[in-house]
Amino acid sequence: MRADRLLTLLLLLQNRGRMTAPQLAAELEVSVRTVYRDVEALGASGVPVRTERGPQGGFRLVEGYRTRLTGLTDAEAGSLVLAGLPGPAGELGLGAVLASAQLKVEAALPGGLAEQARRVRERFHLDAPAWFRDADPVPHLAAVARAVWERRVLRTRYARWRGEMRREVRPLGLVLKGGIWYLIALADDAVRTYRVSRFQEVEETGEEFLRPAGFDLAAYWTETSRRLEAALRQDTARLRLSPRGRKLLPMQFGAAGARALDRAGPPDADGWVEVELPVESEAVATGDLLRLGVEAEVLGPPGLRRAVAEAVTVLADRYEQDRKFPRNSQPGTC
Repeated sequence: MRADRLLTLLLLLQNRGRMTAPQLAAELEVSVRTVYRDVEALGASGVPVRTERGPQGGFRLVEGYRTRLTGLTDAEAGSLVLAGLPGPAGELGLGAVLASAQLKVEAALPGGLAEQARRVRERFHLDAPAWFRDADPVPHLAAVARAVWERRVLRTRYARWRGEMRREVRPLGLVLKGGIWYLIALADDAVRTYRVSRFQEVEETGEEFLRPAGFDLAAYWTETSRRLEAALRQDTARLRLSPRGRKLLPMQFGAAGARALDRAGPPDADGWVEVELPVESEAVATGDLLRLGVEAEVLGPPGLRRAVAEAVTVLADRYEQDRKFPRNSQPGTC
């Protein structure tokens, strides 16, 4: 472990130039005292580290010195695919490995490319989870990821809405979608999708399996997503939208809302437009469309219009009761 830390310290000084002891301690997750000991060890091994004292002081390498100890381990090379996703990499147990791999890659780049890589990292950041939603707890993610990598059969207990089930699965891959982790696995001779947060127990059996020849994780996920969306979008709602409702539609319905607006007819004298929007079941669509509030009117189908009208009536009656009898009082009291 100390050898890895010394190499990381050396690469930090090579890539970033002068750094203070507290900065190095934060990067290495050690104490300042440990940093001083490690710097002394580097110097004793022949690495030309210079110590600069004073308020602007710190440690730096002698001008022109570069190490070539930049070979990637298997784990570091595999982690680079997650270079833009430090959060998910950490969830997979690869945070430290990824940081080490990035340092080695940066150290191996020519000066101009290394500077460009640093600028990209400073200016672009990928944040996978959706807004205003806590990430799923995924206590078994690291074990699942290890089984994916090592092609190991897992014995699992999984929570479904119809109840729990126990099943042996052969993990084929992991997908991160909107901040939610999914496992793609073989189970009962079929490829299935599992939400990782719903695994209650995960146990490695030690049994190794062969991946299906030609299985393409990205192609499988694309096709599954397409079929799921087609299954969920069971109907088409005709809506009338106010100018503000036109702004809300893509915010509430994403790409489907944006496509509906692209096909909208011309606005009327008040700026309202009519659109056709693919929606889920009537019950789900009713709740979704109510989020548009007074900025939308459901024109059809008739059943959906009635469902929204009934929901609005119930809400109106409820708030009317509150107006007549505030919650801190009861009818007939004074």
